[in-house]
Amino acid sequence: MPEKRTSETRLPPWIKAKMPGGPKYMELKELMRKKNLHTVCEEAHCPNIGECWERGTATFMILGEICTRACRYCAVTTGKPNELDTFEPIRVAESVKSMNLSYCVITAVNRDDLSDGGAAIFADCIKRIRETSPHCKVEVLIPDLQGNWDALKLILDQKPDVLNHNIESTREIFPLVRAKGDYDLSLELLAKSKAIDPSIVTKSGIIVGMGEDTKQLKSTMQDLREVDCDLLTIGQYLRPSQKHLKTVKYYKPDEFEDLKQVGLNLGFKHVASGPLVRSSYHADEQHMSATTV
Repeated sequence: MPEKRTSETRLPPWIKAKMPGGPKYMELKELMRKKNLHTVCEEAHCPNIGECWERGTATFMILGEICTRACRYCAVTTGKPNELDTFEPIRVAESVKSMNLSYCVITAVNRDDLSDGGAAIFADCIKRIRETSPHCKVEVLIPDLQGNWDALKLILDQKPDVLNHNIESTREIFPLVRAKGDYDLSLELLAKSKAIDPSIVTKSGIIVGMGEDTKQLKSTMQDLREVDCDLLTIGQYLRPSQKHLKTVKYYKPDEFEDLKQVGLNLGFKHVASGPLVRSSYHADEQHMSATTV
């Protein structure tokens, strides 16, 4: 039987997303299955999947669908990953070309079992997309690579248009929601990216509603600006299941607008802030804001 909606699970009226099912959505879904590819849009139960896929944009999730970490907010499956698929970059590039995408995002599960965290596959994806779809902008949303800066350089050497790494939460609640992560390591990764390639556009994201307060959010935004992070996304935490962290608060639209203004005042070139905003939401527009003088 389906789960009965309670006062805890019932969403507030301002959190609404259209059910997916348009022609572009169906075309992209069929292509993903044919190529045996995964998208974070599906694996993380993204509420914007219908809108984004109808726009002809999607976030490819490489390195398999099983993550070596168990962040308490995340819907992606945790366990022992499958063997590395070195042909995956070829299939990703073929899909980008087939869909004639102008902008794509490549992300991955955490692969702490790999010495480079999967950096070589990230790099190969960028390289092959550049070869087959030179017009397409490429954003990479990467894990912390366990602080392997040689692996980070391997990715940056392929010149992605945006280097994204999500801080996800504030310093105060970080250990609760990302037990295997490190708040300062995430900041260091963004700083190292600028040190390796000063021209790279960097981006990060925060999920709200997991127990933080406004003061802590402002502090985290300041921390991101201190490492010269260019772009920011802020979105509402939606509990994937009863096994995940409870939603502590649903932020109202005007609160998201206030957070956006705080971010812009701190110097971010673009801030996407709203209940259904996710890291890759309208990523093409964010990139344009960072590169348009």
